[in-house]
Amino acid sequence: MIEKRSETFFVHAVLVVASIIALYPLLTIVLLALNEPGNRISGFSIPSRLSLENFATAWERGGFGQALTSSAIVTTSVVTVTVLISTFAGYAFAMLRFPFKNAIFLILLTGLVLPYEALIIPLFFGLRDLGLLDTRWALILPLIGLSVSFGTFWMRTAFESQGGSIVEAAQIDGANSWAVLWRVLVPIVKPATLSLATLLFLFTWNEFLLALVLVPQNEAVQTAPLALSFFAGQRRGGDPSVIAAAALIVAVPVLLLYITLQRRFMQGFTSGATKG
Repeated sequence: MIEKRSETFFVHAVLVVASIIALYPLLTIVLLALNEPGNRISGFSIPSRLSLENFATAWERGGFGQALTSSAIVTTSVVTVTVLISTFAGYAFAMLRFPFKNAIFLILLTGLVLPYEALIIPLFFGLRDLGLLDTRWALILPLIGLSVSFGTFWMRTAFESQGGSIVEAAQIDGANSWAVLWRVLVPIVKPATLSLATLLFLFTWNEFLLALVLVPQNEAVQTAPLALSFFAGQRRGGDPSVIAAAALIVAVPVLLLYITLQRRFMQGFTSGATKG
């Protein structure tokens, strides 16, 4: 009993220390952003008076309203289309029989190991020839292509984890493949689908390299991370509190989404979505 209590105490102590280490940078940025404009502070310093003026300054000078709107459009499009395609493809690879299924799936999985940095130059010239550079399509189309491999693998695993008995029972009752997918399997794997959507949202919202290369000139379609980078670069030597406020403005949508879907996100991991 004593050993069990000691082990529990040790585990909790490790978790507390890890949480402090993880939260320290975030708390430092939050306190810096809430500091009064013009005050030069460093490290973990609690301001004498909280101020929201830095957020107003960053919002006005950085044009983050437009950048956040652009990020929302790109992210929503990528997540919606990728989840839809991944659902169809995952169902096909998990439940249907067709020629060369395993070979096609292995080819699809190469997208998981191929670094997309190697695709930047071909993407640039290909999109330039199509006249899509500095448009939202220059981000939406490549990000969908880069996400489908992972999404298909995720949804295939989710469908396979349910076993074939449910599908066989539905087919005995007269359900066709379409009905099996939408009326039987999709409601069951909803936690896994929401987890996938959350991961895709985080990946797409924080994407920087593609935005930097493919939409650097058009401010109307620049995403929030790219706008933050340009804003911080232009204000080197300026007030760090304003830059910290800008960073929080960009991070808030991600934090809100994760807090809102945290329970669903963890449920997707524990309901068999990651079983192989």
